[in-house]
Parts: sequence; C-alpha cells; structure tokens
Amino acid sequence: MFCGHLFLMFTIICVAAPTGFGAELSSVEKIKERGVLLWGSDAEGGAPYGFPDPKNPSQLIGFEVEIVEAIAKKLGVQARLVQTAWESLIPALERGDYDMAMNGIEILPEREQHVLFSRPYYAYTLQLMVRKDDQGIRSIRDLAGKRVGTLAGAVAHEMLQKIGGVEIRSYSAAWPYEDLALGRLDAVFLDTPIAAYYGKPDPRLKYAGPPEGQGFYGIAIRKSDGDLKRVIDGVLDELLRTGELKRIYEKWQLWDDAQTKLLPTATMDAGQQFRIDNQAASLGSFFPLLLKGAAMTVGLSVVSMSLAIAIGMLLAIVRYYNPPVLGAVATAYVEVYRGTPLLIQLFILYYGLPNVGITLSPLVAAILGLGMNYAAYEAEVYRAGIEAVPHGQLEAAVSLGMTRSLTFQNIILPQALRISLPAVTNDFIALFKDSSIVSVIAMVELTKTYAILAATTLRYFELGLVVAILYFGMSYPLSLIARRIERRLRAGQTRALPIST
Repeated sequence: MFCGHLFLMFTIICVAAPTGFGAELSSVEKIKERGVLLWGSDAEGGAPYGFPDPKNPSQLIGFEVEIVEAIAKKLGVQARLVQTAWESLIPALERGDYDMAMNGIEILPEREQHVLFSRPYYAYTLQLMVRKDDQGIRSIRDLAGKRVGTLAGAVAHEMLQKIGGVEIRSYSAAWPYEDLALGRLDAVFLDTPIAAYYGKPDPRLKYAGPPEGQGFYGIAIRKSDGDLKRVIDGVLDELLRTGELKRIYEKWQLWDDAQTKLLPTATMDAGQQFRIDNQAASLGSFFPLLLKGAAMTVGLSVVSMSLAIAIGMLLAIVRYYNPPVLGAVATAYVEVYRGTPLLIQLFILYYGLPNVGITLSPLVAAILGLGMNYAAYEAEVYRAGIEAVPHGQLEAAVSLGMTRSLTFQNIILPQALRISLPAVTNDFIALFKDSSIVSVIAMVELTKTYAILAATTLRYFELGLVVAILYFGMSYPLSLIARRIERRLRAGQTRALPIST
C-alpha cells in the first residue's frame, strides 16, 4: 500500500515537473509565447522617431518604428507600442511595463547602471537654432543669460547646464521652435533629427553654426534580459551589413557622415564629455533648485488665487442681481470653465492665442489659466454663501428702508464671506497642488523641477520623497488654518443661537 502511494506521488511529480518545476522561460521565449513585442516610446516626441501618420493617424510611422518592426519580424511576432512619457521610459522598463524602450535614448553611463543597451543604432549630433534675424548667437558658448528651450534629461540639457547662466526651459519636441519664433525663447538646442523636422522647415528660424556634440542612441533592455539584447544586436548588425539601415535613414533624410561611426570600431565615449554626473551628486546639492521651484509654486498659487477670488466674487454678484444678459454670461462662464479640463484651457491660452495674434509669457498664461479656472469654482462658493444667509434678514432690511444694494453690501456680503471662508481656504490648497499642471507650458515650478532632476539622475524615489515633503510642508499649515476658521465659525454660530423661554 505504501509503495503504491509512493509510486503515485512520484508519477504526479514527474508529470508536473515540465510546467510546475521547469526552468523559467527566457525573455525571448516569453515574447514568442505572447506573440507580441512590447516597446516603450513617447509618440508625443514626434517626427522622425515615431509619430502618427498624417494620412492615417491610427498608424505609427518613423525610422524607429521601422527598426522595431524589423526586430519583431526576426522574433516572428507583432510589435505593439506602449505610450510612455519620455522621462519615464527607463523606470517603466525596469518596472516591467514592456520588453524594450526606444525613443532617441542616449547611451550614458548613469543609464547603464540601470539597464542594458543594444549596440548603437544611430549616431546623433545636437543642433542650435535661433531666429532668422539673430546675429549674436553662433554657438552654445554664446548662450549665457539667454532663454533656451531643450528636452529635460537629454544630453543637450546637460550641456546647457554645464555652460552656466543659461535660463533653461524644458519642452517636448515640437513646442520650443514655435516659442522661439514668437520671441519667448532666444534659442533652441536639441538633437539634430528634431531640429531638421521641426525647426529647419520654419522660415522664421535658422541653424546657428554646425552641429555640436555627438553620441549614440541605443535600445534600452532590462539587465535580466541578456538574450533579448543578443537578438536585437544581431538584427541591428544585419540591418547595417545589408544596407537596410542606411535605406531607412535615407528615406527619413537622416543618413550623414556621422553614421559611419556605427561600424564595430565606434566607441561609446563620443559626446559624453559634456554630461554632468548627477548620479553621484549628494541629495543636498539639488535643494537649491527644488527650493527655487517651491518658491515659484507659492508665488504662482498666491497670485492665481487672488485673481480667482476677484473674478469669482464679480461673477457671484452678477448672478445675485441676475441682469438679463450679464447673468447669462456669468452662468455660461461658470459652466464652461467647470466643464472643461484645466489642461486644455492652458493649451488654448499659451499655444492657441498666438494664432490670433496674442502671445502670452508662460507666467502670465499660467496665472490666467489657474485664476480663470478657479474663479468658476469660487463663484459657486460665494453664491452658496449668499444663499445661506437667512432671507428674513433681507426682508427686515427692506422694511427699514434700506435699498437692495445697500443691504447686500452691509448685511448679506459680510456674512456670505464669513460662511465661504473655509471652502475658499480648501480651494486654495487644491489650487496649490494643481499648479503642477502648468509645467506643460514651460513653467518650471516644483513638480517640473523634480521631473527634470529625476529624468537626468534617475533618482525618482529620493527626489520624489523630498518634493512630497516640500508640498506637505507648504500645504499642511493651510489645512490647519482652514480647520481653525471652521471651529471659530461654529463657535460663533453657537453663541448667536437665540435662547428659548
């Protein structure tokens, strides 16, 4: 009996071994089993890397797309894009969101500490661009004291930091060239492929001198996926050997003399002399930049909230008196601003208004965007406060011969403001945190400063904790003030209650 049970257990173990106790599949085997190669990229980066086809927006095209398709074909699977913000590509790769990341990612030692890189697939240079009539800027050495647009975390950003005295503004690919043409920037310094597609076609702009700096793009792969790296390297070697890679680059007008450095003798050190080794820097060295960003956040929030209170009060008064036309306009304002995303409103103010001849600076656009958006909410807060005042007080004032405007000014409004104060304080705390959204229009406040530093150093966790503490330290006192105001109001209401006899 015992032998029979032992034989049965042995049989079960042998049958289960291939699936339950077998060796874990390699990364290449997992991809083939899945039938899909997942690759991370940021389509917002635009041409010529990977972007929606203007003739068929549902289809992605670009020179990197063609390389990815060649890799997928070698593996016998389909390729599928996983949209990820450029500065988050490597952290998301490490997290396991996709198999590889490819989006003009420069091969740098600080990144190699986190991921593997394929052999180089493109030798990039960096191109400085200025307005057509600019005669004073001929190279990056002329940029001290100038406003320069670039991409956060890229080698170009690090080169500008090394110069010193440059007012760096971070963007995604296409936006800085329009700002340069409008006079919001003095120059743009980005990878030559981006400049060729977004800057060079603009007749208002020109190249400032020859390309500067040099380095290599590589495909990022998790450190545990060495077998996938070998497959990718083999595909890239084959594309280069057969001339297919040259054909792809010529199609996108990217082939130049620099691409001859993709041959096996190419070294990985070219262009890296400009980088700043932030990875080894102490956390305290980032505090001045973070505190500067925090100061911008506080100033922006205070001014924006002041504007919101002023506009909100005006809207509430108009809706209280409700004149035929103005009352409808005030109601429409509140509904439109509460019913549309703040992000869209900011884009319209900053990027849309120049189309009708109105150009706003990032700071002005940020203040107007936040202030006008929150004004709609403040208007509702004040209207609720006005309606909370007992109607009998209005009747009593009228019986004493007071006009409606005098009653509103001296009786209704003071009480409404007192009732609304806790909600206004809470709204200010919300606006304080929402101020991080303005980073999309080149405002470098606390959140954007964090994004830039984290993208450069890959120290997302440590810097994130510092930024979270800064936000908490600035918003928590406001929460205490709001609670104290609410307690005082409740105590005042309790004392004001009539005594029954």
